[in-house]
Amino acid sequence: MNPLRRPFRYSYNGAVLWLIGINILVFFAEQVFGQRWILNRFAMIPAAVRINHSFWTFLTYMFLHDGFSHIFFNMFALFIFGSQVERQMGSKEFLLFYLVTGILAGVFSFAVYYLTGSYFIVLLGASGAVFAVLLAYAVFFPNAVIYIWGILPLRAPVLVLGFTALELFFSITGPDGRIAHLTHLAGFGFAWLYFLFRLGINPLRSWRR
Repeated sequence: MNPLRRPFRYSYNGAVLWLIGINILVFFAEQVFGQRWILNRFAMIPAAVRINHSFWTFLTYMFLHDGFSHIFFNMFALFIFGSQVERQMGSKEFLLFYLVTGILAGVFSFAVYYLTGSYFIVLLGASGAVFAVLLAYAVFFPNAVIYIWGILPLRAPVLVLGFTALELFFSITGPDGRIAHLTHLAGFGFAWLYFLFRLGINPLRSWRR
């Protein structure tokens, strides 16, 4: 068996709830110790990575959030979609998937920001990994219907493709520099590669079936 595809023994330990709990604790720490102090040490800032070799921020940026609405919507999406994806994958596989896609989305963002001269941009938030979870949900549950704003019904794959198109559009036009659209796209992209190389699943074939 290909060692890259060697599966974990299935277990379900509520990894999503642990991740949400850690994010909430870190958010409270931002309020107690001051957001600037936390961000300077644990957000992904290209200049800091290059000068101080703060490579740990490729992981820690995922657990920081800029305000209540930022953490609320990320954690809400992680709970709604991640819980079902975790039950499908198992907790160990889900945790690996979440961390790998989030870290690689951070590394990709660093490369793009550094090469384009955006040395002092501050990257934080779980959105890259959450977008990866959204793609995983669409692969495992292609017939699921999600209601946008509680009104517009869309099948999960259509929603993912729509979000991808929007993120690509916004990353090109750049209407809001505070939103890391490229990181969101990277979350989708690395999730797709994870399914191909780790799980042996082609998302496109899953949707066609």
